[in-house]
Amino acid sequence: MSRTRFGTDGVRGVANVELTPELVLALGRAIARTITATAFLVGRDTRRSGPMLQAALSAGLGSEGADVVDVGVLPTPALAWLSAARDLPAVVISASHNPFGDNGIKLFAAGGAKLSVETEAAIEEELERALDPTVKGPRSLEGHGVGNLVAETDVGDAYVEYLGSLLEGRTLEGMRLVVDSANGAASGLAARVYEQLGADVVAIGCEPDGTNINAGCGSTATDTLSAAVVEHRADLGLALDGDADRLLAVDGSGRLVNGDELLALFALDLAERGQLAGNTVVVTVMTNLGFRVAMDARGIIVKETPVGDRHVLAALDKDGFSLGGEQSGHIIFRTLATTGDGLLTGLILADLLARTGKPVTELLDGLVVRVPQVLVNVPVPNTELLEGAEAVWSAVAEEQERLGDGGRVLLRPSGTEPLVRVMVEASGDGVAETIAQRLSTLVEFELQVAAATHG
Repeated sequence: MSRTRFGTDGVRGVANVELTPELVLALGRAIARTITATAFLVGRDTRRSGPMLQAALSAGLGSEGADVVDVGVLPTPALAWLSAARDLPAVVISASHNPFGDNGIKLFAAGGAKLSVETEAAIEEELERALDPTVKGPRSLEGHGVGNLVAETDVGDAYVEYLGSLLEGRTLEGMRLVVDSANGAASGLAARVYEQLGADVVAIGCEPDGTNINAGCGSTATDTLSAAVVEHRADLGLALDGDADRLLAVDGSGRLVNGDELLALFALDLAERGQLAGNTVVVTVMTNLGFRVAMDARGIIVKETPVGDRHVLAALDKDGFSLGGEQSGHIIFRTLATTGDGLLTGLILADLLARTGKPVTELLDGLVVRVPQVLVNVPVPNTELLEGAEAVWSAVAEEQERLGDGGRVLLRPSGTEPLVRVMVEASGDGVAETIAQRLSTLVEFELQVAAATHG
């Protein structure tokens, strides 16, 4: 069976339309049947649909005899940390940076790492059986056999303390930060992470109402943060996404610092201190060409993976590397965490400024000369049709040949939405835009025709 429900980061969809309570109930049963565990940790972000879907998931897990530890609203990386600390699998109800109407199910194996593709495939196969009313499940439990549900709403405190311990006695005293929690899962604890270390924190985007997650705030909309940094004369602005597994930053002048720039800063800092394992940083195919050039000029090896933190983590673990990440700000410090952690990334960035006594602007000066990059999201009826679109791939090859080593063309289906992402990097005024538009038009036309042909 082809995998159609799991994307690059779990199962996502419009809550109560695509991601219904009935589906999530069945998914909970499938997870419990596939993953052997006596208990599961379950948390969520601040979306209105979260409690509804969490109840359905917990019911599914419990109906198969698994206990459920309900940790309430908690950032995804905190769930991963707790999963590692307790050696229990964890489930997060969140659609990360997506609009509030969406929701999703993210899964961590015991130990805090994302599930393997093989395990996700097994869950999906079991899910289809759970959804089929003619197929009886492997067991029918009653009475004492049903799983127990317990609530633990204070685990965030331990996570905050853990992050604070990582500076090993150093502080952030004298530093002013603006922290934007995107009205998401970190709203109640983000400021505390930095305040406990002596920073003066201005907290914004921390008043969730169930519908305002990622709405004009956080890492998907940094203008408000930029203005706040300038207004409060802050040293640094930190922008989380809805579940706090990624982070972008803003310097003292209000300029956005993207994931590639952050990763470059961290790679150089670790290399200079002899802590960059293998003298290598792991990135995805979406990382800007300018990053690769900057690392090459400084003797740092760049290893490339497909898009998705699962692939970054796999590469880190395979060869024992210590640092990897994505342009989106999803950065993994492998010796400290099992997944991307926006709060941890912000902490390490603030510590870097404190240790060097330099602002972000000075640290970044001349480091990454960004090659113009254009990303166009093309709505398509079926992303699977891209693989067989010969006219599209022929055009891509022609454009890449013209660009040579001075640019890149990348087409890939989204793992979470019905989109084909067309990315072009090229020097020269308007060159990348022209190529991206030409290819996007072709993708839309060819896949519409293919969809009509295949019915």
